[in-house]
Amino acid sequence: MLIDLDDTIISAYHNPGAVWLEVATEFVTDLGGMTADTVASAIVTSADAFWADPERGRAWRPQLFAARREVVRLAFESVVAAGGPAIPGDVTWAIADRFSSLREERCSPFPGALEALHELQEAGLLLALITNGGGETQRAKLARFGLERFFHHIQIEGEHGFGKPEERAYRHAMASLGVEPGDTWMVGDNLEWEVAAPQRLGIFGVWHDHAGAGLPASSRVKPDRIIRTLPELLE
Repeated sequence: MLIDLDDTIISAYHNPGAVWLEVATEFVTDLGGMTADTVASAIVTSADAFWADPERGRAWRPQLFAARREVVRLAFESVVAAGGPAIPGDVTWAIADRFSSLREERCSPFPGALEALHELQEAGLLLALITNGGGETQRAKLARFGLERFFHHIQIEGEHGFGKPEERAYRHAMASLGVEPGDTWMVGDNLEWEVAAPQRLGIFGVWHDHAGAGLPASSRVKPDRIIRTLPELLE
C-alpha cells in the first residue's frame, strides 16, 4: 500500500482560503485600505494560477515557504495592475510567512490515522509513504508525529528528485517494496496524483475524501474506492 502524507495521514492543507482570510485580517492595517476579503481572494486566485502549471509546481514544491512568498508577491502585483495600492515587500513576506507558520502549527494526524497505520502494519502489509514537497519540511512532520516506524519505504520528492504524478514515483516505490501494480493500492486525497496516475499503471486507486464533499460533478476520474478516514481501509 502506497500512502500519501498531507491531507491523507495528517490534516495539512485543506481550506486554504479560510487561512489566507485569517492572515489578511491580522494584517488589515497594512493593506493600503483594502479589505481582508479582497486580499485573501487575490491571493487564492494567484495561488490557483501558480499551482495550475505542472512544471512550475514541480520546481517550487520542494521550497514551499518560498513558493508562498512568490504567490503573495504575484497577488499584490495583480492588485497594482488593477489600480490598487502597492504593498511594501516586507509586508508581502510577512503575510506569506505567517500563513506558512499557521499551517505548520495546525497540522495534525486525522483521528484514527496512526492507529490504522499500526493495524495495517500488524496485518503484514508492506507500506510506503509517497509525498511531494521538500525533504526538510516533510521529514520534520514525520519526526513530529512519529510516522517513520510504520513504513518500509519513505519517498519524498525533494530527496529523490521526482514525485507524483510522475510514473517513476510509483514504479520506484513498488520496486523498493518488491511488488507489482496488481498487488498495490495507492491512497491519497489528490484525484490525479493518487487515483488517475496510479490507475494508468494498473494500481488500485483509493481516494481519501476527508472533507466528505464527494466527487466533483466535472470529474472524469473514477476511484476504485472512496474513503472518508484511513480506518476504513481495515474493513
